[in-house]
Amino acid sequence: MGRIVVAPRWPPQVGSGATLRSVHHCPPEVPGPPAGWVTLGDSYTIGTSVAEQDRWPNQVVARLPAGRVRLLANLAGNGATSRDVIERQLPRLAALRPTLASLLVGVNDVVRDVAAAEFRANGATILDELVAAVSPGGLIVVSTPDYTVSPSGGEYGEPAARRAAIIEFNAILAELARDRGVAFVDILDLSRLARDDPSLVAGDGLHPSAAQYRLWVDRIGPVVEGLLGYQAGRRRFRASSPSRRSSMPR
Repeated sequence: MGRIVVAPRWPPQVGSGATLRSVHHCPPEVPGPPAGWVTLGDSYTIGTSVAEQDRWPNQVVARLPAGRVRLLANLAGNGATSRDVIERQLPRLAALRPTLASLLVGVNDVVRDVAAAEFRANGATILDELVAAVSPGGLIVVSTPDYTVSPSGGEYGEPAARRAAIIEFNAILAELARDRGVAFVDILDLSRLARDDPSLVAGDGLHPSAAQYRLWVDRIGPVVEGLLGYQAGRRRFRASSPSRRSSMPR
């Protein structure tokens, strides 16, 4: 935590030390048609308990220049595990023909006590298929947040054990992403701000609120921007309001 790790080649792995400047280690901007983005994962991507426009992928699209990316489909599902991504979401990719994809999965594997070895195997299968579909430079992986700090988090297993498993599964995905030259963004530390800030939790007492997703987008958005080929000196991603940025690590 607290630092950015840049892979030997684009794209980077981004942690809590990320800034807009630090992640813009990217290829030159190339004009062209809008990128077609497909998102895969679980409730954190489908945005359980928030409005559609407040889901983090929708917020990313809203903050990018008009016409640069189009959200083709959000294939994520509430309660989805890594096995569900393989069986129910990946088969839909071919018809959609995306040029950009994202993955956020793991929390339901944790809650269902999926073994780390099984999660690793599933993660490798998912990333290999996504890389084949969009190339490493068209893929972003986002870590699982720490739901145990939410008011209802204790209802889904012993918090300390679940927290440790989330960290372990995030590390697995980070390693798999790094080995394939895929961007990985860690938002775990941002999710933990909800322990002391109720505004960062949705009305269900468990999932992130629109405000928390805005913090995620401050970190994820510049990486998506980089994947789209923006030059470091021509940054166009709009950061969130100053009040929210003050909560971000510098």
